[in-house]
Amino acid sequence: MKGVSSWSYAPYKPFFFDGGGIYVCRLAPDETSMHCEWLAGPGPAYELWLRPEGQGEFACAARTTVPEADITGLEPERDYEFFVCCGEKKSRVRLFRTGRPVGTVVNYLHPRDDAYAFSGHYLCSPSLLKHPDGYLLSSMDLFAGGAPQNLTLVFRSDDDGKTWHYLTDLFPCFWGKMFLHRGAVYMLACSTEYGDLLIGRSEDGGRTFGMPTVLLRGSCKCAVAGVHKNPQPLVEHNGRLYGSLEWGSWGEHYHAAMVMSADADADLLDARSWHFTQPVKYDPAWPGVGEGPSTGNIEGSLVVAPDGRLLNIMRYDMTKCRPSFGRVLAYRVNTDDPDAPLEYDHAIALPGNHSKFTIRRDEKTGLYFAIISRILNEACIGNRNLLSLMVSPDLEAWTLACDLIDRRDEDPKTTGFQYVDWMIEGDDLIYLCRTAINQPHNFHDANYQTFHRLKGFRSLLR
Repeated sequence: MKGVSSWSYAPYKPFFFDGGGIYVCRLAPDETSMHCEWLAGPGPAYELWLRPEGQGEFACAARTTVPEADITGLEPERDYEFFVCCGEKKSRVRLFRTGRPVGTVVNYLHPRDDAYAFSGHYLCSPSLLKHPDGYLLSSMDLFAGGAPQNLTLVFRSDDDGKTWHYLTDLFPCFWGKMFLHRGAVYMLACSTEYGDLLIGRSEDGGRTFGMPTVLLRGSCKCAVAGVHKNPQPLVEHNGRLYGSLEWGSWGEHYHAAMVMSADADADLLDARSWHFTQPVKYDPAWPGVGEGPSTGNIEGSLVVAPDGRLLNIMRYDMTKCRPSFGRVLAYRVNTDDPDAPLEYDHAIALPGNHSKFTIRRDEKTGLYFAIISRILNEACIGNRNLLSLMVSPDLEAWTLACDLIDRRDEDPKTTGFQYVDWMIEGDDLIYLCRTAINQPHNFHDANYQTFHRLKGFRSLLR
């Protein structure tokens, strides 16, 4: 057996892990149906066997000569288990629950399904990319508290997000963001929660990735400070490429803000091309911040302000402050010195500070947009069941453009629309959402990744 020479697998399977003889690579349940895909096996005849979870005998629900099937006529809001077989080959038993989705289901994972137990049980870290050749790429990782959290799944759509198909696995890869630079697809990620910071490149549009480069060493333990990041867009500004990250951990009760940057024409796979600013811890004495204890800032969104300054606008923990929500904090990036630490600038009123948000500028109108898990009052500061599009002319005054998904009539403990990665595509706004509905483990531990398109979004600006 030879050593590994690639970051990507199709699929990844640890030694002695029972992944079955056929790899089921995508699930997309609906209200009374389920679409299933698997990697082609010995062929040419496949059978899918199904039953309500734990009840009766498995029955053949589909026969097909292609590695995918649609099962219809199912009962709504019910748990099912199934497997795929072909000759002597058989997949592991998988679970799904029927229920009405939102948007287009890119992928689904039942919270009790152990298919990815070596990494996690829930779908996280949405990352969305539009390739110049016209197709879309999406990625997501598998997480669970106390689990290894080191597998990422990549999917592709060739019809503007109407349908999706499995592309590859990346391992180890967590908190990853795909981005396009000089015609190549890159992935910037961690090896695991608070692990090493990695960057890898694909020369074939995301199908395969070469070995990643370690850019920064982490701790790989949530109790010890290490690298923390999320799938935020990288920003090219004045000839340099910038990305946001933090140093800290929940166990250490802090996350210190920092940015990384490299010359835009440098070899991004050469660790020597990158500079990292010294991490800056939150200071409760800063003007404009809430009164009371806070763990500070994470998940910064880099954006060029109207005056040309590069700002890192960050999620802000205010749960124990007065007021308890409604502000995000902006840090200035020193674009003249890539090693200089960030400087706190000011607080901004934005009612989505307790969950990740991304800010982008619309080149056509000059306006700034953000998708947030909107907070309405102090009674619901932890809720993520209202997803909203906000707009601002200057990054300071934010107003509501529209609510994208409103499920305030459902239990906020089991409903979540969060961590959206989005972009502008012509006259439309497209986004990928970490979605928790239809009996997930909880609102945070999502069972879906869903794709959405808001057509003619600028018409909302009247």
